Amino acid sequence: MPSMHEKVEAFAKNGSYHTTHSRKTSTLLSSTFTPPDLTTFAGLEQLGLTAVGQHLSAAKAEILCQVTTPNPWCRTCGAAGVPRDTVIRRLAHQPFGWRPTVLVIKHRRYRCHTCHHVWHEDLSQAAAERQKISRTGLTWALNGLVCQHLSVSRIAEGLGVTWNTANDAVLAEGQRLLIKDPTRFNGVKVLGIDEHVWRHTRAGDKYVTVIVDLTAVRAGTGTARLLDMIQGRSKAVFKTWLAKQDEQWKKTLKSWPWMGLPGSKLRPPKSCLKP
Repeated sequence: MPSMHEKVEAFAKNGSYHTTHSRKTSTLLSSTFTPPDLTTFAGLEQLGLTAVGQHLSAAKAEILCQVTTPNPWCRTCGAAGVPRDTVIRRLAHQPFGWRPTVLVIKHRRYRCHTCHHVWHEDLSQAAAERQKISRTGLTWALNGLVCQHLSVSRIAEGLGVTWNTANDAVLAEGQRLLIKDPTRFNGVKVLGIDEHVWRHTRAGDKYVTVIVDLTAVRAGTGTARLLDMIQGRSKAVFKTWLAKQDEQWKKTLKSWPWMGLPGSKLRPPKSCLKP
């Protein structure tokens, strides 16, 4: 707030003391805020898209998009293609608020006059082929499931898709980012093996073997970290999983505590125990 002396000086010069304060506020706003941009707000830049329109309703928010950098060159012969028509693709996106957000993407199809090849603008940056959820939407869904403990039903409701679509997409994304991550075993020195009941029905195998990283727990520096879950609860299940792992990594393991419950069918194989 301006001092009394500043107010008096401003009033003497301009007839009001609000001028000096307004200039300071204007300087603050210009250095902190930028003009509103729907493309930036919705995180479309990282998807290679640009927002060109919007349609808001009580049920959902739709953002009309187009490819930011078109590529009209033929992928077969390299000649310039001629626009043939425009195709609409809809992708569920990260929700903003309590209603789903849908990306309505207009992308062109081209035809090459030289080799007659037909192709459309590449949308792999925005979503995988035949995927109904954008990559940003998948990140939101996986974060909601793992970190925020949201149910698949709540995630499906937030994205505006069916339960099966949300479940299949989250499983595939988790498999890609977590299970197939080659660095997830880095630094793992102590393994914990346990069993868990994941299916509470009579039909099917209801047990899984849980593989946990206990390195931080043993060192007293952190908590356990889930590495993998395997269907079944026998020695053969764990030995099969272990046989698939890198030999150099297995040599760095110091101990494998067994955390089987009383009465468990899961017993540590003698070839797998270390002191």
